[in-house]
Amino acid sequence: MTLEKKQNLKRVIKSIYVYALLLLVVAVLSQLRGDLFKRGNFLFLPNIQSLIRMSVPILLISGAFTLIFITGNIDLSVGSTLSLTTVTHAILVLNGIPFLLSLAVVIVMGVLLGAINGLLVMKLKITPVIATLITMNAYQGIARYLVPPGTSSITSSSVAKMPQWMGDFSKTPVLLGLSWACIVAVAVMIGLVIVQRKTVFGKHLVAIGGNRTAATLSGINVVKTVSAVYILIGAISALAGVARASYLLIGNPYTGQGAETDAIIACLLGGTVFTGGEGSVVKSFVGALIIVCLTFGLKSVIPEYWQMLATGVVLVSAVVLNHLLSKETIVS
Repeated sequence: MTLEKKQNLKRVIKSIYVYALLLLVVAVLSQLRGDLFKRGNFLFLPNIQSLIRMSVPILLISGAFTLIFITGNIDLSVGSTLSLTTVTHAILVLNGIPFLLSLAVVIVMGVLLGAINGLLVMKLKITPVIATLITMNAYQGIARYLVPPGTSSITSSSVAKMPQWMGDFSKTPVLLGLSWACIVAVAVMIGLVIVQRKTVFGKHLVAIGGNRTAATLSGINVVKTVSAVYILIGAISALAGVARASYLLIGNPYTGQGAETDAIIACLLGGTVFTGGEGSVVKSFVGALIIVCLTFGLKSVIPEYWQMLATGVVLVSAVVLNHLLSKETIVS
C-alpha cells in the first residue's frame, strides 16, 4: 500500500471510529440483561428515554469543553460549577423563586464563575490546570457551605418539600418523548456545532490552539477569545446544573464530582487533541453518549470497580488509536 493510500485510510478510520465504537458498545449492551433494564433489554424504549434524560448534563459540558480543549486550555472546575449551580437552583426553588427566574440567576452565576477562570488564566497568566484546580476546590467548598453540615443534599422533607414541577424540566415529555431539558440541550448542541464550524470565532479557536503566537500576530485577540470560552463553559455548566437538580429533585453538592473527568474522556474519545488545534463538538457528543451508555448499561450487570475498568479500557483504546491515526508516517 502506498503512503498516500495509508494516509487516506487513516483519515477515514479517524473520521468514523468513534461512531463505530458507539455502535459496538450499544450492540454489546443490548445482549446483556440487568435488573435496571425494563423488560431486560437495554434497547427497550423507556431505557433509551431514561438514558437521554440522564445524559443531558454530560452532553452539555462535553460540547463546551471541546471548545476550550481546541484552544489548548482546560477547565477542571466544570464539575464544581455543576455542583454549586445545582445546589443554588435547589435552594432558590425551595424558597419559592419561580423556575425561570432561578434559571436566569443560576446562569448568571455560571457566567461569573467562568469569568473568574478566564481572568486567572488569561489576565493573571496562571497555568490553566493550576488556575482551574484552585477554582474547582473553591466552588466545591462554597457548594458544601450552602448545604447544612452532616447532610448530603437539599431534598424533600416534612419541613421543605421540593415542588413537583421542578422535575418537569427534565422528566416530563413535551416533544417526541423528550423533556424541555433534552430539547434545550439539543438546541445548545446545535449552537455549539455552528459556532465551531461556521463562525469566525470558531476559526479563531482553532488558530489559537494551533499556534498562539501566530494567532496573535494575525490580529486575533487571544485574551478575549479564550476568556469568552471560559464564560461560555460556565454558563453551560450552570444550565447542566439546573438539568441535574431537576432530574434528581435534589441539590447535592457532590453531584458534579467526576464531571470534568467524563468531559475529558468524551473529548478524547471524540478525537479532540489535548494540546489544542483540533477537535469536533459532534464527536465529543458521541463520546459522551458512549460514557453514559457504559455507565447506565453496566450499572446493574457488573460491580462498580469493573465498570470503571471497562470505561478505562475503552478510553485507553480510543486514545491509543487516535494517537496512531494522528501520527505522521516517517519515510526513511
